[in-house]
Amino acid sequence: MKKNLFLFFAGGAIYPTLEIAWRGRTHISMAVAGGMCLCLINKICNHQLKRRSLWTRCSAGALIITGVEFLIGAVTNLILKLNVWDYSLLPFNILGQICLPFTALWAFLSLPAMGFCSLCERSKYLNLKAG
Repeated sequence: MKKNLFLFFAGGAIYPTLEIAWRGRTHISMAVAGGMCLCLINKICNHQLKRRSLWTRCSAGALIITGVEFLIGAVTNLILKLNVWDYSLLPFNILGQICLPFTALWAFLSLPAMGFCSLCERSKYLNLKAG
């Protein structure tokens, strides 16, 4: 539990920070998405798929991030009409919430996310293995 809570808050800080650097603004829903993504990447890519190839793990990370982005986008953009983002002008998009170019980017960003999770688990200062 302690490990997942730490990863959730770390992802909740990292994802919006990357978004601010990329497009100059963010939304609180991106903190939720980032927390969910980092926890899922750790669980699936670093644990369940740990014996698989790096390509497989990065692809899984891309699908995780894309799936979370679709879920958060459906709620914030389609249901609540907050217009946090709109990919409808990008190629291969689904309802303007996800698109193939960003899924490819998420594959590359999954690598440092997996590394961050591994580093956190090995840190003697965080002592996350017990939680």
